[in-house]
Amino acid sequence: MPIKSGKQYIDRIDSSGVEVWVHGERVRNAISVHPAFRGVVSTQASLYDMQGEEEFRAEMTFASPTTGDPVGLSFLRPITKNDLVRRRRMMSLWAGRHHGFLGRAPDYMNTAVMAFGAASGFLSEHNPLYAENMKRYYEYCRENDITLSHAFIVPHSGRMSTFVHTLELPDTAQVIEKNKDGIVVSGAFLLATQGVTAEEILIFPAPLPSLAEENPHAFAFAVPNDLPGIRFICRESFSAGHSPYDYPLSSRFEEMDTLVVFDRVLVPHDRVFLCGDEELAARFTEQSHFHTHATHQVLCRNIAKTEFVLGTVESIVKMLGLRTYSQVVEKAAEVIASLETLKALLLAAEHRAEPDRWGTMLPDPGPLYTANFLYPKLYPRMVEIVQLIGASGLVMIPGEADFRSPISGDLSRYLKGIDVDGRQKVGLFRLAWEMSASSFAGRQTLYERFFFGDSVKVASRLYNNYDDKEAYSGKVARFVSGETMASSGNGSGV
Repeated sequence: MPIKSGKQYIDRIDSSGVEVWVHGERVRNAISVHPAFRGVVSTQASLYDMQGEEEFRAEMTFASPTTGDPVGLSFLRPITKNDLVRRRRMMSLWAGRHHGFLGRAPDYMNTAVMAFGAASGFLSEHNPLYAENMKRYYEYCRENDITLSHAFIVPHSGRMSTFVHTLELPDTAQVIEKNKDGIVVSGAFLLATQGVTAEEILIFPAPLPSLAEENPHAFAFAVPNDLPGIRFICRESFSAGHSPYDYPLSSRFEEMDTLVVFDRVLVPHDRVFLCGDEELAARFTEQSHFHTHATHQVLCRNIAKTEFVLGTVESIVKMLGLRTYSQVVEKAAEVIASLETLKALLLAAEHRAEPDRWGTMLPDPGPLYTANFLYPKLYPRMVEIVQLIGASGLVMIPGEADFRSPISGDLSRYLKGIDVDGRQKVGLFRLAWEMSASSFAGRQTLYERFFFGDSVKVASRLYNNYDDKEAYSGKVARFVSGETMASSGNGSGV
């Protein structure tokens, strides 16, 4: 089956028998019409429609190596640098549609499953069956345009069971049984963002230590999210079906985060990618270059998001006539500098790409991991800049109902901006408020802070993968030892 349409995406989500709990109640109606999900489902459906439109099809699809049908370009395994550029252009088109606010747009996991599939040969060194499973699953997702979610984190309660008590307690996610049909898994995982609005879920937690010969906490698999025993427990919804005027971001881009519970779930053998080997789990993540490939997609999204923040800042500046205020210009320039830095890092990563051991063209991780290190610091600052420039305008933001009431005349008269009426001005400031000061904004900021882990983990990934630091320390050693300047190198190597 080739690329799917938005309608096909919605039909698949609605026909699923997934067990979902929101605000203490089980969802009984179609997912696509529920207030907590309908905004993001509609937005994501537009992404799938986009890749099939005549205007975008050539830039967003490629011919399947299996059938020749058009399949999503985000599934493409890049072999050349031009392939990386094609993927980036496709991912940037999708990111431009959701303005970077969908951290789990489909191309994120499409990229991840491509990375795992391309490196499936590593698994064959340990178990040929696991390697074949991984390769087939990548092809299955590509050929069926599967919308995939994931969960890589074990809740604190599970981790405490092992580290504090050194006992394997029932609330620790683990394989509790193996039988002729597959493995039986029980436990819970975080944070299955968009788990409810996806078709399948990939489970690949960082293994917890175990005294057993086969570590029951070391596993990776992917299953339909409506298998018996799986349930999704949602956090509070930030959209609640509000109007696009009052809540311009959350009404469109609210991604639900969930605790996904596995209650004796049978995972078929052909969906298991590894099981029992703690070292293999860690090495497969490294050998697949998951973080590098995923960051290539994430950086496209972050650029689109930064462009949108800059557009919001500039709109406020124009609407309030703030271009003559040097302190405002300085803050806007910070956002510009952030944007241009991210763009330069993306291009540098592609320019310095090289094939990995699997023949997959790998972007240079140095610039990408630098972006990972910077963005959790840049984004909160950009949000602060929106707050500082928006100031009291972010507080006085009446709603759509107010502009339809008898008091609308007062609002239009006293809340107008330069060349815009009160309703237009308030609309912009409601956007700025949702971006910087709402519950949706708080979640977005937290999300960007910890997207690839805590700051120490992200810093370690950059430091340990940055090979040039040895060459630079060598320059210093030669300088200190008194060698001539000529022997210390001919440049930076950029």
